[in-house]
Amino acid sequence: MRGPAPAEAISGARRALLAGRQRWGVSSLRSARAGWRPFPAAAWDAASLRGFCRCFFDCSTVLQFERGLQEYNIFMFKFILLYKSLTAIMRLVILEDYDQASEWAAKYICNRIIQFKPSQGRYFTLGLPTGLPRNHPESYHSYMWNNFFKHIDIDPNNAHILDGNAPDLQAECDAFEKKIEAAGGIDLFVGGIGPDGHIAFNEPGSSLSSRTRLKTLAMDTILANAKYFDGDLSKVPTMALTVGVGTVMDAREVMILITGAHKAFALYKAIEEGVNHMWTVSAFQQHPRTIFVCDEDATLELRVKTVKYFKGLMHVHNKLVDPLYSMKEN
Repeated sequence: MRGPAPAEAISGARRALLAGRQRWGVSSLRSARAGWRPFPAAAWDAASLRGFCRCFFDCSTVLQFERGLQEYNIFMFKFILLYKSLTAIMRLVILEDYDQASEWAAKYICNRIIQFKPSQGRYFTLGLPTGLPRNHPESYHSYMWNNFFKHIDIDPNNAHILDGNAPDLQAECDAFEKKIEAAGGIDLFVGGIGPDGHIAFNEPGSSLSSRTRLKTLAMDTILANAKYFDGDLSKVPTMALTVGVGTVMDAREVMILITGAHKAFALYKAIEEGVNHMWTVSAFQQHPRTIFVCDEDATLELRVKTVKYFKGLMHVHNKLVDPLYSMKEN
């Protein structure tokens, strides 16, 4: 007996699968959120299995079966991409140089703080990963105090920095995670990356679900930081406490600053290639609200089409910093 024509087989396969999904109560929206996967074995009763098999195995060749399944998978893949594009936002803001990128980011952070509406019981909290004593001239605490804290009216109690000299480092990391949870989570995480694409101190090979922990530093990171220690590698810390990739992914919004030609390949890996734990910054492709801020030099490895696309959105991105809000107005 001659089977149905290829077009009929393909449309029949799609109808059968859609009918099966309705019967088993699996909505398209839920499948898109979870990612497409086969139906659970418990869902297959005898009648459903016979109907499903008849739809496919009435086809005249196995090739028709494969074509029908392939077309449906493509259909589902496009649907999932569409759903993600409507629910997730990844911005790439390209400015001319380092100064302009820094100014845009500063204005954005300022507006976000004001929108947060800090008050006596709703304070803006800053957390930083570090592995040096706070009184060390090259520690993050010293750097942030000299360049930021002493210029604003922040309560020192609201600046939470990991203590690299704590007697129990694991307990220190666990306590930091609990502080984040007690504060209601991170509203906005701001960070930079290394030339190897590491975010915070999550070096290449780090788990993308990692939490705050003690991390061994890669030699590239040690070499990059030697300039802060008079070029003496023996003085550069080889380990550090850091928030994990998973910790950052839990933030409601993530801003990543990338400037300079030496970080161009890392930006390419973050934007144009897939998620890879060897380039931990790439994990933020899957974050619902990520904003990359970069200068022209950092885009040198990106495709021309990619750069043109995101530059074409600058009129939208600039609305995020213009007008610049004021605490007095709020």
